[in-house]
Amino acid sequence: MAYFQSRPTAGRHFLQIPGPTNVPDRVLRALDNPTMDHRGPDFGKLGAQILEKVKAVFATRQPVIIYPASGTGAWEAALVNTLSPGDTVLMCETGQFAFLWREMAERLGLRPELIQTDWRRAADVEAIGERLRADRGHAIKAVCVVHNETSTGCTSRIDEVRRAMDEAGHPALLLVDTISSLGSIDYRHDEWGVDVTVAGSQKGLMLPPGLSFNAISEKALKASETARLPRSFWDWKPMLASNATGYFPYTPATNMLYALDTALDMLLAEGLENVFARHDRHAEATRRAVRAWGLEVQCAEPRHYSSALTAVRLPEGHSANALRAAILERFNMSLGNGLGRLNDRVFRIGHLGDFNDLTLMGTLSGVEMGLRIAGVPHEDAGAKAAMDYLSGNA
Repeated sequence: MAYFQSRPTAGRHFLQIPGPTNVPDRVLRALDNPTMDHRGPDFGKLGAQILEKVKAVFATRQPVIIYPASGTGAWEAALVNTLSPGDTVLMCETGQFAFLWREMAERLGLRPELIQTDWRRAADVEAIGERLRADRGHAIKAVCVVHNETSTGCTSRIDEVRRAMDEAGHPALLLVDTISSLGSIDYRHDEWGVDVTVAGSQKGLMLPPGLSFNAISEKALKASETARLPRSFWDWKPMLASNATGYFPYTPATNMLYALDTALDMLLAEGLENVFARHDRHAEATRRAVRAWGLEVQCAEPRHYSSALTAVRLPEGHSANALRAAILERFNMSLGNGLGRLNDRVFRIGHLGDFNDLTLMGTLSGVEMGLRIAGVPHEDAGAKAAMDYLSGNA
């Protein structure tokens, strides 16, 4: 039985949403290994190896905690381990996922203070710095930023956020969501002074959904000693105690850890700088295609362009959902839908993870044919513009 499609279709499904991404065959084979005893000596060796190796992807020497959860779980872990009921957190609403993180903070009993954007650009660094300078009593306990906003295709400059915090002389923690950027876009937990980095398995790490991560600074660990939000499953303390010997305080997602080990090997063998350059290249080719079609990229600031995905605006009066449905029906390709206020206004092309030039050209050709089928006004020049760029003939 084909669990992933409603009707028999020749060829493979093109999964070009911004996550979950396509899982490499090598990673799928790793998942298929027999489950081992998670209390036995072999698992301790595997766990210790993974917990050390994963630090490279976060660019940290600090601990990285791995949960059997989606990225939403890692959001919660970041908040409950560092904050107390009623604490004020400064958040920048760059898109739907920043909006959802704020909603979670409210439900946990925190007091989010929101800096609005038009969902067409990244975090407003100047506004963050201004608000922190005005907070002379240091009521704000944390600044929460989504590094790569998956709903809009805008990437925030975390190094600039850290600089604004330092220039304001503010002691707030810096919590950063890298769920759709880790392993795809340059990120430096230690160098940028991030206190908690949140991540998930199903994007640049090329895994199925099911693992989430917190990379944590010494400052965050110290904050966890006095934080008073309730926590049990998400508590860092028992995790760190067990992780010291390669184990976990409760049953881990053993086979997903096999897959993570393999995915990390693949990323490190390619070299993270090469991984980031590959994503940059495919993102630029995609934006050239969008411009050649005569369409508009949702991200309005070139310095905030995402290398993981491109959100594309359709002209007024045309349905992005109808376009996506036509492309799925005719070409067996899934594209990301518009989220929140962007529903039916944009579609999103994922170009991250296990992705190469020919995958991108297949994706863009499918979009171009879909635009024609759906009757969306455009120029039939996008795929050629991308091909010219990728082949060095632009």
